[in-house]
Parts: sequence; C-alpha cells; structure tokens
Amino acid sequence: MAEKIRRSMIFLNAQRATLVKDAFVYQPDCVIFDLEDAVAEKEKDSARIQLFNTLRDIDYQGVERWVRINALDSALFEEDIRAAVAGGAEGIRLPKTETAADVQLVEKLVAAAEKEFNVPVGHTMLMAALESPLAIINAYEIAKSSERLMGIALSGGDFTRTMHSKRTIAGQELFVARSQMLMAARAAGVMAFDTVYTDIDNPEGFVEEVNFIKDLGFDGKSLISPKQISVTHAAFTPDAAEVYHAEHVIQAIEDNKEAGIGVLIVDGKMVDIAHVEGAQRILKLAKAAGTYKGELV
Repeated sequence: MAEKIRRSMIFLNAQRATLVKDAFVYQPDCVIFDLEDAVAEKEKDSARIQLFNTLRDIDYQGVERWVRINALDSALFEEDIRAAVAGGAEGIRLPKTETAADVQLVEKLVAAAEKEFNVPVGHTMLMAALESPLAIINAYEIAKSSERLMGIALSGGDFTRTMHSKRTIAGQELFVARSQMLMAARAAGVMAFDTVYTDIDNPEGFVEEVNFIKDLGFDGKSLISPKQISVTHAAFTPDAAEVYHAEHVIQAIEDNKEAGIGVLIVDGKMVDIAHVEGAQRILKLAKAAGTYKGELV
C-alpha cells in the first residue's frame, strides 16, 4: 500500500475566492487555507464563511485540504475549528504550538465539532507548527501528543524573530531547529515539513534549499507560490535511478535470504538487511507519486 505523499503544502488566503477556487489545477499535494496571518482582523468572520463554502462546494480532485486556524491565544480559533470541520477539511494546522497541551485542546474541540456536524470521529487530522525556541525544545512531546497529529512543521519567520536572529540565504540560523525537529518527528513516527521560502525572485536559491532539506530528511515543504510546486515535487519524488536501485536492493536481499547471505554488493554498493527499509520507503513514495507501478511494495 502506497503511503500518503505530502511533498507540497501551499498556503492560500481563505478569503480570496479567486485564489482558492481553482488552486487544485497546479496539482499540489495539499493546500492550506489560511485564516491567520493572511487575513486582516476585521475580515476574519467573512474569511471563515468563505472557507466553509469553499470546502463544501469545490471539488479539489484529490488535493488534501488543510486549514490554518488563528492562534490559541485569540478569540477566533474555536469558530475556525468548527468551520473547518463542518466543511469537511482533512486537517487543521495549529499555529504557534508550544506544548502538547495546545494540541490536546484542539483535539478535544475537533472531536466535539465532528460530533456536532456528523463528521466521522477521527476524520480530521492535526499538524502542529513550531515557531519558537520553546516549541523546538518541546518538539518530541508535541509530536507524541495526539493520534490525530499527522506531522509537525517549522515556521522559520517567527522562529528567527523569537531567536533574535536573521534569515540568511544559507539558512544556518535554522539548522539546529530543523535538525531537532526532524529527530523529534522520526522518534514520534510523524511527518516533518520545512518552512516557506519567501524570496520568490530567487528560484536558484529555492532549488538549493529544497534539495538541502530533502537530503536532511524532511517529508515536504510549505510553499507560497504555485511556481514552487514542480520544483518541490521533483526533489521529493524518487527518480528512475533511485527506484531501480531500490528494486535491486529488495530483490537481492530476498534472493539471498535462504543462503544466509546478509551483506551484498548491489549496483556497485555494499548493502545489507538494514537498507531494505529505506528501499521500501523509496518505492512507496514513488508509488504514491504515480511513478512506480511495480509490486515490491
């Protein structure tokens, strides 16, 4: 069975009908309807109504639909949750998450909304955005806080602001946060998503960052422009050479299992049983992306 692939998560202003009505044509893996930063304070109620109608009336043709609610210290987030659940969103992204208790509060409200609007209990996933030093320190507890929690995501802008650091092209100011968040996600068994890249006029820099965070171990990236989708998908989709090698690894280990041979040379590289899991993951990702039709996973 192919695992769900979430290479791209593009933010959309939930209030702007011209943006949200046909965003699926760019074929992101996920869209995130934003009720928080993208919406002016006086427009929050109208944005919530627009969100509900968008979720209910537009067929996104398999694109996963997420909603970024307002922060938990606002008077807005409870109604945001009700609108998202009532509309049938697949998931809710919590901004400024700092503790497991934050996630658990939203979890209770989501469960109540599912019952209220006759949505199957457990349908709505959660994703926690980590935006502060405390959030990074608590990353593992957050990642383990709820069975609904699909993943954790870094928000680099707020993180660097709270760290009193400066965003750089090389991104060294985010390296520790990225690494610690990734370790927490892997230890907890959830997905990990990198922060947005805001310099739209620097496509070369975007390519470099996407390839870097893919090699680091992230599952995908938050995006702000449709132009970033194809680059992100190319980076996070196993290529033909990776698929070919993964097939060879799995087949070679299987063929030599009865003979008790545990270490082999495959395509000029030494492999052992420990490499099988990685090879299987590559094939699962390729199958989820529609580029692998084989039967080894």
